[in-house]
Amino acid sequence: MKKDHTDVVEIYTDGACRGNPGPGGWGALLRYKGVEKELSGFETRTTNNRMELMAAIRAIEAMKKPTRIELYTDSQYVKKGMSEWISGWKAKGWKNSKKEPVANADLWQELEALSQNHTISWHWVKGHSGHPENDRVDQLANEAIDLGLETLAHHT
Repeated sequence: MKKDHTDVVEIYTDGACRGNPGPGGWGALLRYKGVEKELSGFETRTTNNRMELMAAIRAIEAMKKPTRIELYTDSQYVKKGMSEWISGWKAKGWKNSKKEPVANADLWQELEALSQNHTISWHWVKGHSGHPENDRVDQLANEAIDLGLETLAHHT
C-alpha cells in the first residue's frame, strides 16, 4: 500500500478509570488543517491502561486513508509500548521480559495492526499539567464515564 501523506493529522488521546479495574472511559481529539473532531467511549469494567490503548485505537481507526499522524498521549505505557517494546514482544511471541504473557496483548496487536497503514510519531505529554489538548481529552474520557454510569443507572 502506497503511503501518501502530504498532510499531518494531530491526535491527542487519554484514558481514565474509576478504580483500577472499574468503569472506564477514553477520549481522543483529532485535528486536521484546523478542523477538530472529538471521540470518546465507555466500558463498564476495565483498566486505565486498556482505556489509554482504546483511545489510540479508536482515533487511528477514524483515519479513512493512509495518514501521517502525530499522536500525543500522557501514557508512557502507550508511547513506550509502540515505540520501544512492541518489536521485542512480537519477537518473543507476545511474552514480556519475564517470559510472561504481555498484558493487554489483544489491544496491542490491534493497535499495531492499525498503525501499519500510517506513519505515526508517538509523543508523550505530561498529564494534568495545563496542556490544553491533553486536558480536553481527559475531560472527554471522564465525561464518557459519567454518561456511561448514568445510562447504566437508568437501565437497572
